[in-house]
Amino acid sequence: MSGKHICRWYNETSGVKRACDAGLIDIRWVEDYCLNDGKGCIRKKRFEEEGYVSPDYVLPDGSISEKVRSYIREKGRL
Repeated sequence: MSGKHICRWYNETSGVKRACDAGLIDIRWVEDYCLNDGKGCIRKKRFEEEGYVSPDYVLPDGSISEKVRSYIREKGRL
């Protein structure tokens, strides 16, 4: 994985990490964004520029994961 760096926000509290670990989203989201220093990540951009914490069902490109949203509705949290 030469040239790639982990996003500073990718940790146990990361909604993307938790959704991936739970098998709700594909690992490509982590590989393409979280392990690429958060480059192009809408979640990171909004947090750093606006202080806005995206809901856990928002993917790094800003789209919505209905699978994650449904899981959160059923379980109460991710």
